[in-house]
Amino acid sequence: MTTIALYIATSLDGYIARKNGSVDWLSTVETGETDYGYADFYQSVDALVMGRKTYEASVALGSGEWVYPGKPCYVFTRQYQTSKQSDVFFTSGLPDRFVRDMAAEGLQRVWLVGGAELVASFLKLQLIDEFILSIVPIFLGEGISLFTPPSSEVSLTVTDVQQYPSGLVQLKYKQIDRARSILS
Repeated sequence: MTTIALYIATSLDGYIARKNGSVDWLSTVETGETDYGYADFYQSVDALVMGRKTYEASVALGSGEWVYPGKPCYVFTRQYQTSKQSDVFFTSGLPDRFVRDMAAEGLQRVWLVGGAELVASFLKLQLIDEFILSIVPIFLGEGISLFTPPSSEVSLTVTDVQQYPSGLVQLKYKQIDRARSILS
């Protein structure tokens, strides 16, 4: 079975980016002293999945260099795309089919990078097993919400809470009742 892990930073008021897609506010917690568990998390995943807008923002962040090297990355899009990266694959499939395909390929843990639309589609089908939310101590007031309606009710249990000197708090949850019957 493939585990889907959402690992994402959000403002205290629930935004993952400004209205224009900028994540410049994340620099308020970049201290150089800690990576908030990112390196260990990245090593623990077999592949990544993201939406097209997140993919385009990732390419821009890397100034042409791919910021997620060494792991296959699946990008959900309705537009035809090509990539210069040999480990980036585009799909217009459905999330439940994607999870079945990843399980068939033997992938154990997949990082759901974002964005909001893709998170909503995975959440609606209760396909997210782990939620790792890094809460940045800032109110943006508006922007792109992490969780958008409509979504299903999902019960979670807390597995860890980390507080950092920068003010960032990382919350880790696992889904209690996984409705994976759609994958059978």
